[in-house]
Amino acid sequence: MREIIIDGSEGEGGGQVLRTSLSLSAITGKPVRIEDVRGQRKKPGLFRQHLTAFKAAAEICDAQMEGAELGSSEIAFHAGKIKGGDYEFSIGSAGATNLVAQTLLPILSHADSDSTVRITGGTHNQWAPTFDFLDQAFLPQFRKMGGRAALELESYGFYPAGGGAIRMSVKPMSETHALSLEDRGERLKESAVAIVANLKRDIANRELKTLLKSMNLKPEQGEIIHADGPGPGNAISLFLEHEHVTEVFIGLGEHGVRAEAVAKKVAEQAQKYLPAKDSLGSLHTAVGEHLADQLLLPMSLFDGGVFTTTDITQHTRTNMDIIKMFLDVEFKMTQLGRKCWKVEVTKQAGDNGT
Repeated sequence: MREIIIDGSEGEGGGQVLRTSLSLSAITGKPVRIEDVRGQRKKPGLFRQHLTAFKAAAEICDAQMEGAELGSSEIAFHAGKIKGGDYEFSIGSAGATNLVAQTLLPILSHADSDSTVRITGGTHNQWAPTFDFLDQAFLPQFRKMGGRAALELESYGFYPAGGGAIRMSVKPMSETHALSLEDRGERLKESAVAIVANLKRDIANRELKTLLKSMNLKPEQGEIIHADGPGPGNAISLFLEHEHVTEVFIGLGEHGVRAEAVAKKVAEQAQKYLPAKDSLGSLHTAVGEHLADQLLLPMSLFDGGVFTTTDITQHTRTNMDIIKMFLDVEFKMTQLGRKCWKVEVTKQAGDNGT
């Protein structure tokens, strides 16, 4: 079978191109070669988290690999049969465990038996979905589509020390469904959680005070978690639970950035999302731009569907382009309001993702 050749610098030009390609290559059996891997990044090529995802995907489906080394700018992946089982992968740094998990999840959903995967590294990273986002925002939607998976946080890991661990349990998909997520539904619950590891409690107190005030929430809606870990770290998450979807907005502490500033950025993200609706005011936009990104792959592999999102980002468009290289699927995007886009995913007859 001829290799699919992908220019890794096109579109968003980051690690998502690699992850989506690996997942779909393993599932469809179509070999892939990616040139200029992460070509749009200041430091292109494979970092540890990308290399771990590459090697992990290969182990799970007995793939032949080329370019499996740090810094590699070109890789090739020729998949064999997907095998369920018990796996463990270490990133060897504070790289994002959740991005590795997202690469492996669709693959293992097509395995021949149940699987567990333990991944060590970072659990709360910049420019990546945190454990909380993956667990509370993404996985409930994945399960609506017929996916069968659960996540467990064993320990927290922050940059630069890492040391975190997650465990993912995946069962092969059986009955699948189209996703229908055009409106978020009624607001059910709001809560905020500040996590500190080897840092003063005052940081979490200041973050929560700022975020709760900005969102007009009560003190009892906030919680502080003191996490163990090999190094310092801090994160604050805002959970907005609605009838049909939970959105999670996250801020990560950085050296030299005040706790109040971290919390205000979280509030600003939420305040852009909450009023988003169609031009008639009849639909409240269901998902933010990051969750929109992550729904595309399982929708394309399962039974398609529809959702509304606040924006169509370069990330989203690039993901669509990569998916269409492997699957016979159509994406239709319609703008319904200033912060409301409708995305329809239609699978062509006979394309079951294999």
